[in-house]
Amino acid sequence: MNKLRLGVLGLGEGRSIISAALNSELWELACICDLNEALCKERAAEFRLDRWTMRMDEMLADPSIDAIGIYTPDPLHATHVRQCLDAGKHVICTKPLIDNLRDARSLLDAQKKANKHVFVGQSSRFFASMIRQRADYEEGKHGDLFSVEAEYNADNRWFLQKSWARAGGLKWLYGGLSHPVDLVRWYFPDITEVMGYGMLTENGRALGLQHDDSMHFILRTTDGKIARVSGCYSAPPQPHMRDSHMTCVLRGEKGASQADYYDLRYSTHFKGEGCVQYDMEHQAPYYFRFGGRGHHAGEYQNYIEYFARCVAEGPPCTPKPDLAEGIVTVAVMTAMERSLETKQPVTVKSVLEENQLSSLLGA
Repeated sequence: MNKLRLGVLGLGEGRSIISAALNSELWELACICDLNEALCKERAAEFRLDRWTMRMDEMLADPSIDAIGIYTPDPLHATHVRQCLDAGKHVICTKPLIDNLRDARSLLDAQKKANKHVFVGQSSRFFASMIRQRADYEEGKHGDLFSVEAEYNADNRWFLQKSWARAGGLKWLYGGLSHPVDLVRWYFPDITEVMGYGMLTENGRALGLQHDDSMHFILRTTDGKIARVSGCYSAPPQPHMRDSHMTCVLRGEKGASQADYYDLRYSTHFKGEGCVQYDMEHQAPYYFRFGGRGHHAGEYQNYIEYFARCVAEGPPCTPKPDLAEGIVTVAVMTAMERSLETKQPVTVKSVLEENQLSSLLGA
C-alpha cells in the first residue's frame, strides 16, 4: 500500500495530525501551512520539519500532495474545503465540518466535480473506549437500542483567548456539542426532531462570548427512540473520578454500556456478564502525546489510517463521516440552535428543506 502525502492547514489545532502523520506507516507529511510565521517555525522546530509555508495556494499547487488536513477556525472551514476540492485534493476537516448550511450545496457540487473524499475528523469515534463500545454494539451485546446519552463538559474559557472566538465566531453548540451529537448520530442516524434549552452564562459573557455555553437537548428518531445531548463550557467539570468530561451511554434491550473520554474507561452491564469495568489507561501514551490531555493525537492517527485504508480499497468504501453525513449533522445542530431561539421542537427535515438539501434525508 503506497503512502499518502498530507498537507496540514492550521497549525494550532493541527498539531495532533502532524504527530499522527509522522508516526503512521500509511502517511507521509509533505507540508504544513499557517498565516502565523512564528507558529510555522515553532511547529517545524518541534517536529523537525524542513518544509512549511504561509501560502495555502503554494501547498495546493503541489501535485504530490494527496490530501489536506484542515484545522483552521470554524468559520473558515467551508471556504478551505472548497479550495482544496477545487485543487483536486482529498479533504480531512476537523469538526465542526461547517458552522452553518449556507455553503453546503456548493460543497456537495464541488465534491462531485472533484470526485475526491471529504472526511469529517470526528475524533471521538476513534478513541479507545468508543471503539470498544462500538464493537460491542455491532456484536449485538446491547440488543435493540432505545436510548443514547452523550455529553461533553469542559472548562474551555481558555479558548476565548483566540481572537476569532472573542469576535463572535465561536458557537459551542457547533464547536463543542458536535462531539456528542456525532456520537448520537453514529447510533441513531435518523434523528427527526430536537428540543432544547440553553443559556449564556456570566462566565462566558465576561470573556466576550456571544452564544450559549450551557445547553441540554432531547432528540427523537423516526421510530420514537430518544437521545440526550448536554454540554457546559464555562465552568469547571466534576473531577474525573466522579464524571468523565465526555461520555457516551448506550441503553438497549440486552444491556447497557458507558464509554468515557480522557479517563480511558469503559463500563458494561450485559445480560449474563454482570457489571464489568475496563481500564485502558495503559494506552494513554499513544492517545495523549503532548500538552497533557488537550491534544489527542492517537485518535487522529486512528482516523487518518482508517481514511488511508478506505482510499486504498476504493469504491464502494467511503470514509465516514463523509460530506453528506457531516452536513446532516450540521442540520441537526442547526435545528438545535433554532430550538434554543424558539423554545419549541424543530424538525431536521424542515432545516434541510429550507437549504435545498432534502436529498440528504437519511444520510
